[in-house]
Amino acid sequence: MIETSTLEQKLDRLGEVAVQVGLGLAPGQELVMTAPLEALPLVRRITEHAYKVGASLVTTLFTDEEATLLRFRHASDASFDYAARWLQNGLAAAYRGGAARLAISGSNPALLVGQDPVKVARANVAASKASRPALDLITKHEINWTIVPYAAPAWARLAFPNETEEAAVAKLWDAIFAATRVDTPDPVTAWHKHDAELDKRIQLLNAKQFSALHFRGPGTDLRVGLADGHLWLGGGTTARNGIRCIPNMPTEEVFTTPHKDRVDGFVRSTKPLSYQGTLIEGITVRFEGGRVVKAKATQGEAILQGMLDTDHGARHLGEVALVPHSSPVAASGLLFWNTLFDENAASHIALGQSYSTCMRNAETLDSAQLFKQGANESLIHVDWMIGSGDIDVDGVDMDGKAEPLMREGEWV
Repeated sequence: MIETSTLEQKLDRLGEVAVQVGLGLAPGQELVMTAPLEALPLVRRITEHAYKVGASLVTTLFTDEEATLLRFRHASDASFDYAARWLQNGLAAAYRGGAARLAISGSNPALLVGQDPVKVARANVAASKASRPALDLITKHEINWTIVPYAAPAWARLAFPNETEEAAVAKLWDAIFAATRVDTPDPVTAWHKHDAELDKRIQLLNAKQFSALHFRGPGTDLRVGLADGHLWLGGGTTARNGIRCIPNMPTEEVFTTPHKDRVDGFVRSTKPLSYQGTLIEGITVRFEGGRVVKAKATQGEAILQGMLDTDHGARHLGEVALVPHSSPVAASGLLFWNTLFDENAASHIALGQSYSTCMRNAETLDSAQLFKQGANESLIHVDWMIGSGDIDVDGVDMDGKAEPLMREGEWV
């Protein structure tokens, strides 16, 4: 078990890393934080460190899982087509005003399992539409933002089903501290070193300028064309406000923008997808001309279909990412049931909105120009894992010549 004093010390270090490295929070900058109620101890540590570096104001919006379930049990049918647009508009206004954004991830991945999938899908669509103004600012990296984890009991029980709740939480914290480098002697320095190593891989891929990636393995033969003028990113990024941040903690990926109309073949998920409180497992998808034309799942298929029907862009890709199978998250051998972690254990693709920062000279291009070059537009951005120790990846140049990038999940 983690001793209380040690847990408190490591929580404090996680808060410090989140503020100083994840956000790169600037003196005088406002911070807007979202978190589950269970994450209050980490919220307070982050708040303290934010004020220590000079934050002008820290505002936290909490979510309550029990209140979410009460909605599904008792709300009127019309409720599920409604979302608090006023709140999302307020968040967008805060970001436009220069506020940084931090999200604490730790909600129960299986919260809505057993609820009416039609209502879940409708609520997700309504939430996606309402959050579009804020999402646009995040995907364009107009602001510095990051996501960090919290070991809430419900998540821990799912990740470690054979342990008592106390033991499960302790083990999940151990895994979190390892993946976020908090258990190293100097986490801030460790993160800067890791960021530099990812940057070397990014420079290599940007120099190659492949026209496509080819994924092959059990249940997978997928060619992902890359957008015209695509740019590889990973680790830290400099937001358009000039502040360098690391959007995901942990992060092991390098990623770029696929061409929305140049994806063909079939692919099978290698890990379950936790999507807004529901679990989707055993995903198999076929793409033709960039569009999902057939999709199945062994669990949560109705939720998957509802996600794909969110809008036209939901059936096209907005991101492709490469992650070695030997990444620390994968090496843990754990299935986290949390996309923040599981996407850093395996190469993955994302349905929906593209990151415009993954395009060269993006600051000079408007939405129509980005779309013409292959960037996708959608209300959603949902990552799901397709990599494993059985997957090979080739880079394909403009002449169709293939170059090995990964073999059995590892960089060549």
